[in-house]
Amino acid sequence: MTSRSALVPLHPDRTDRAELSDLRALLALSMVMTEAADASSVLALAAEAVSSLTRCHVEGILLADGGWRQTKRPCAGRAMRAHLEDQISAFGAMGGPVDLPTESWAWAYPMRSLRGNAGFVVTGSEQEPSPHEQFQLRVLAQQTGLALTNAAMHEMERRNASELALLNERLEETVAALRQGMQIHQRLTDAAASGVGVEGITNVVHELTGLPVVVEYRDGVRGASAGIESDVVGLDLAGRRRDKMLAAALDESRSIRHGDRWLALARARDEILGVMVLIDQDDVARPQDLMALEYGATVLASELAHVRNIAETELRLRRDIVEDLLAGTDGESVLMRAKGLRYDLERPHRVVIVQPDAGVGSERLFRAVRQTATECDVGSLLVSRADAVILLVHTDMPWEKLHTAIQRRLGEGSCRLVAGGRCARASGFPQSYQQAQFALRLLGTRARSLCFDDLGVLKVFGSVADPGDIEDLARQWLDDLLTYDREHGGDLVATLSAFLDCGGNHEQTADTLLIHRSTLKYRLKRIREVSGHDLGDPDTHLHLHLATRAWQVLGVITEA
Repeated sequence: MTSRSALVPLHPDRTDRAELSDLRALLALSMVMTEAADASSVLALAAEAVSSLTRCHVEGILLADGGWRQTKRPCAGRAMRAHLEDQISAFGAMGGPVDLPTESWAWAYPMRSLRGNAGFVVTGSEQEPSPHEQFQLRVLAQQTGLALTNAAMHEMERRNASELALLNERLEETVAALRQGMQIHQRLTDAAASGVGVEGITNVVHELTGLPVVVEYRDGVRGASAGIESDVVGLDLAGRRRDKMLAAALDESRSIRHGDRWLALARARDEILGVMVLIDQDDVARPQDLMALEYGATVLASELAHVRNIAETELRLRRDIVEDLLAGTDGESVLMRAKGLRYDLERPHRVVIVQPDAGVGSERLFRAVRQTATECDVGSLLVSRADAVILLVHTDMPWEKLHTAIQRRLGEGSCRLVAGGRCARASGFPQSYQQAQFALRLLGTRARSLCFDDLGVLKVFGSVADPGDIEDLARQWLDDLLTYDREHGGDLVATLSAFLDCGGNHEQTADTLLIHRSTLKYRLKRIREVSGHDLGDPDTHLHLHLATRAWQVLGVITEA
């Protein structure tokens, strides 16, 4: 049997039933504390329970991290807190009595848990509590420590759960961004592989971003656009400002913003091939839009490099064809290679030589001739040599008009243009080239363009004579007349030229010169006297006709 002494009440004034009720209350409180949401709720329950279960009250709760909670006067003061902390530090983890000026009895109970001491509950009372109440206070402090540890664990779990949820959310965003990035890469890679060209790549970037896109080449020429009016420019910069902006973009590894536009360079290492511009007037571009812009510029760079390589290869092939045609080498092979380039060499052609004046670089001249030939659709086979650009022309046009168009493209500086005779087959190009060279040497300084077919009787010398000999011939036969005209303001050379061109017909010559027949007779008499030539002699007539043609058509006779 249980001894009677084991059932003696903890307090003489309380029954076993009352003490059992207090223990049940502590148990219920422990469960409530365990389910508390946070440390503040646990401490509030603990402070309320002290006053409910005992005649004591909480003066303050000192947590292990040094913070105070549930404080009342005088514990609310800094000095008293420091005084209490000094006393408590001497107790260690067991707790003990503390000195409070406002209370006759005060005790610091440790809030112990499985993880160590969570702090102390400082209680006070007007009189010393009973042993049962002190037991309750000690148990209550221990329950508070356990509940604080449990609350901390729950808080850590909630924090971990929140961080895990945030990490999951970010992971989902990352996965979505990666998936979208893969889709962007796939779309643009497919576009590049399908051979849609610059325009197709531009359209894909527009579809991916929903924003207007413009592609410009390095020199600012517009290449393609999508989702935009044709008159809207891309980078909207020119000259030095454009060069400065492109240099700044070259230093970056990704797209940069300029005004209401995003731009990304299509680059091959440090060489700028073009610029892809995303017009973002409302500032709505998303990170994935910039990703599409940047990868679009990368694909564009590959496309432009590929196009350039093809153009350079084709240009080299065309140059080789021109060289072989001018040299008269292996005509059948040249025809086959031309067909491979979809160029018809079986059409009639002329060899055109464009020679620059001083100060015009060969590269600038070649670019001006090529662009003009493409624009005028007169030919695409050309080659640059040290002193000129040689173009094979398949369509006759006014040569002065072609010269003017090249001159306009050339800008500063000037050039001269001559055309050889027409050749109906590949074997005729060497002769047309020789004729063009002949005409170039005869062009002189007065005219800027000339065609071999316009040389008239001089064409007979195109393949056998040195143009210097022709000039010497003209000077030999006309020098006295030119001197007379210069000293007397006469028109003897012009009169002689018209007379010979009219076949010696006096009436026709007078009408051509708009003079009276008697005036013509007088001038012809002076011509015979000054030059000493007999105009009726057939040989003399021929030589004078050649000389006057050289003077009239070519202007090779310059005044001394």
